[in-house]
Amino acid sequence: MTPEPHDTLMWEARTQPGRRDELLAWVEQTAVLALLAEPGCLDASTYLGGDDRVVVIAHTTGTVPRLPDPPDELLLRAVHRWPFRKHAFYRK
Repeated sequence: MTPEPHDTLMWEARTQPGRRDELLAWVEQTAVLALLAEPGCLDASTYLGGDDRVVVIAHTTGTVPRLPDPPDELLLRAVHRWPFRKHAFYRK
């Protein structure tokens, strides 16, 4: 049985202290726009975790795209990326 392709990307970056808002601006002005320009990208959402994390979750109909890397000076460590396949959606 061939596994179904991934259709969801979770991208997480941990910022240098005090630089989360700069990274968020870069994500919104660069990474999200690049994602939305990809064929098959359905949507992208941003999330904030504490004072030092920015997360992007994107859904696609095809191959999960790769976000461009943010400027190194904004990052505390390398960006983490996880491709997923959506299983279920629940709504109240």
